[in-house]
Amino acid sequence: MSVSIKGNELAAKRWAKALMELALENDGISKEDILDDLREVNENIENSRELYEVLNNPSISVEEKQAVLSKLFETNLMPIVYQFLKTLNAKSRLALLPAIAEEFRKELEELKNIVRVGITSAIELTDDKKNEIRNRVAEKLKKDVLPEWYVDSSIIGGLVFNINETIVDNSIKHRLEILNKQ
Repeated sequence: MSVSIKGNELAAKRWAKALMELALENDGISKEDILDDLREVNENIENSRELYEVLNNPSISVEEKQAVLSKLFETNLMPIVYQFLKTLNAKSRLALLPAIAEEFRKELEELKNIVRVGITSAIELTDDKKNEIRNRVAEKLKKDVLPEWYVDSSIIGGLVFNINETIVDNSIKHRLEILNKQ
């Protein structure tokens, strides 16, 4: 990962955290609605080449970009999200919006005690088995689990868990590799 990507990731985390803090200060504001608005703006930018080029063109002034943002989003977004967009524009940080939305989603899941877990098995599992595994993982982590299921026959058997970029490998392939090293 390059330094600029790490820097952008860190900046996106800071912006997302700041937006979450603002949302938490205002009890009546739905954090889920904020996330929906962020995603809607991202979708609009991604689906319009012209909009993308205008917002990411350094030769177009902040004021001109603000006029475009105002015309497109001022009445369609929650005020907190629109003000946030204005601030991003003023600081020339609109390009970070997709990463900010992703970081805000992570902040929201953490706030709601939810964790995403990638679970890889050697074969396709039944729904009952998936529920049993999800419940056991949730019990161990003491969090609500959003599983993402994968199949990889090369692991032979067992399961591999990816929890926040930490891999817990209980596969037969991994155990055989350990035995082979010993």
